[in-house]
Amino acid sequence: MPSLRTRIIALLALLFLCTEHRSIGQSSAPDIEGLWQGALGSGANQLRLLLRITKAADGSLSAKLDSLDQGSTIPVDKVSVTGDDVRLELPAVGGVFQGTLNKDRSELKGTWTQGGPAQPLSFTRQELPGARTTGPAQPRQDTPLVVDVPAAPVAFKADGKTHLVYELHITNLSATECGLVRIEAAGAGGTGAIGAIEGPDLAASAIQPAPRAVGAKALQIAPGLRTVVFMWVTLPGGAPAPEVLTHRIRFVQGTGHFEMATQPVRVGRDVAVIGPPLSGGEWVALNGPSNESGHRRAMIKIDGRAWIAQRFAIDWVRFRDNGETSKGDKKDNKNYLAYGSEALAVADGVVATVKDGIPENVPGENSRAVPMTLETLGGNHIILDLGGGHFAFYAHLQPGSLRVKAGDRVTRGQVLGLVGNSGNSTEPHLHFHLSDRNSPLASEGVPYALDAFEVQGKGLSWKPSPGRATEKRTNELPTENTVVRFVMK
Repeated sequence: MPSLRTRIIALLALLFLCTEHRSIGQSSAPDIEGLWQGALGSGANQLRLLLRITKAADGSLSAKLDSLDQGSTIPVDKVSVTGDDVRLELPAVGGVFQGTLNKDRSELKGTWTQGGPAQPLSFTRQELPGARTTGPAQPRQDTPLVVDVPAAPVAFKADGKTHLVYELHITNLSATECGLVRIEAAGAGGTGAIGAIEGPDLAASAIQPAPRAVGAKALQIAPGLRTVVFMWVTLPGGAPAPEVLTHRIRFVQGTGHFEMATQPVRVGRDVAVIGPPLSGGEWVALNGPSNESGHRRAMIKIDGRAWIAQRFAIDWVRFRDNGETSKGDKKDNKNYLAYGSEALAVADGVVATVKDGIPENVPGENSRAVPMTLETLGGNHIILDLGGGHFAFYAHLQPGSLRVKAGDRVTRGQVLGLVGNSGNSTEPHLHFHLSDRNSPLASEGVPYALDAFEVQGKGLSWKPSPGRATEKRTNELPTENTVVRFVMK
């Protein structure tokens, strides 16, 4: 499981994942928009950053800053351009980037400041594949690219909409490099387009596992290499999910601009509807479902296969008072609001796996009580077999608090154990996800739906307020940073 909290570097303030981005300012340098890549820090502490700047029809600029090694996105509230000078304001982390464009607009050199001394930070413009191509792409059947979907999407509801989440593994089997330009998802036969991704957004959604390329470099697929594109398709309006999903992929090879069709993939609809894993309110879905969450992209290689068990995982953290998750000494687990909360069976089922006896961590970014291995990442944990190929995983529980053993039958709402801080965890919280096998990580994460919950707000800037209305949701999956009150039935 990824670390609960993320940092730009050790000296920077804590950052909680966020996916909403506001704009903006006016641009006197219209060529500032595009994709820029940089790195903060050096050596083992270096973090690769991807800056996406876009320009609206009215001339205003907006930006997203992706921390590629942490699987997080930092909201940029304001982009200001005056001549060659560029300023980015990121109040969510109290950060400011101030830089200057070079003469040919290929480099943005400057500094990052966040509550301490300024640190050097430079961005280099990345040219996307196909940027210089013109005219329509030529259809091609003898394609150099082979496209696989290791885990077929299952349609689910979140935020009042229907979504499809999956990955495209694209391998170049030719002797010449290919560059990805655009991916369009559609129904059977390529009709009824439901979503497309291209440009900087496509680059930010792609990785190349070897040689660990990201951004525009991940879109350039050398002979024999593979690029993984993380797809998150939100269906327009109230449109139903298609029975079958197809794709049209535009790519460049040499001087040619081509388009290919992929084999159809059947869309699943078997979403488990479950009860709450916890009780009460002020629970925030950190690292929760989004296309940029660290859980979403945690592709782990086990037994000859790459799995994403945590595709829809959530780190449930309890907080109050403007983001504070603890009271008093932050090195004491007992001072955290989530600590000792009862983890509840989300449905009737059978206990498939139990692991106990792992000591708890002292809260902290790099404090682990035991070495991290595939066996210890989840800490003290329980897996419930809910039937129908659905397995519920509860991680980071207190040692000695587990109240069930393998083979026990449990009923919905039954207490399984207590929230703790064991395994790959920085502070007390409950990591929860559903997958298709009895394994914490050698399984594929599947979507699910809570039968009822209340949305209290969004993000850690939310504060409890007497009389504030909550929004009731049914049969939906909470998304990243949603503040939830669980409804017991």
